[in-house]
Amino acid sequence: ELTVMFCDLRGFTSLSESMEPVALQSLLNEVLTRLTHVIRAHGGTIDKYIGDCVMAFWGAPVAMDDHARRAVDAALDICKAVRQFNTERASAHQTTVEVGIGLNTGLMSVGNMGSDVRRAYTVIGDAVNLASRLEGLSRFYGVDMVASQATVEQAKAAGYVWQELDRVRVKGKSNAVRIFTVRAQVAGRSTELTEELQLWESALTHWRARRFDEFSTIVNILRQKNANYYLYRLYAERVTSYLREPPAPEWAGTANFEDK
Repeated sequence: ELTVMFCDLRGFTSLSESMEPVALQSLLNEVLTRLTHVIRAHGGTIDKYIGDCVMAFWGAPVAMDDHARRAVDAALDICKAVRQFNTERASAHQTTVEVGIGLNTGLMSVGNMGSDVRRAYTVIGDAVNLASRLEGLSRFYGVDMVASQATVEQAKAAGYVWQELDRVRVKGKSNAVRIFTVRAQVAGRSTELTEELQLWESALTHWRARRFDEFSTIVNILRQKNANYYLYRLYAERVTSYLREPPAPEWAGTANFEDK
């Protein structure tokens, strides 16, 4: 059992169209270097670089009981490092970057894999595939990091304030999974955030019970409390659609994603 991370630069294709190849290479190298230092500082193993994405895992080759916590700590520090990087770039009137991170904890195979010509120390398995899919969902939900329930359960004691985003069924998987993001550290949680998350938990209960009028009322209150938080706008658009045309009877509050 390990925890795996996929961290991808958002909008890299657009950057590729607007930058000269050498400048693009320099930018990519600088960003990946910073992300790599953060991952290594938290005991992570760099698996590979996949274009503008870095894949890493915790718990091998050195076993560690707190691999989920380390991975979440690394993800949060990556977000800080990118914000600092963007501050430096903005002051020099240069292009800034964004990242999306997916985390999952589960059983996977780890070791040297490949061909009789070339091998690499890597991880494979369904748990790895899910982490990759979760990274792709970070843009959809407007957050920097998406973690599976399995990761959250193992890292719960580490002092994070989690917010459930949704229950999703991703491409290639028949079972739905609950997904979360970190909103704050417990030590820095405000009364306003506590009240906001309590309202959100109530809203999700209504959502999954198909009580869309009640859900709509609460999500509009949340939008007034936190107007810049994209998640509430996303759900406001969803509930408007469902009030106009209710989902199929078998719908149980799960979002299906067919794209990778």
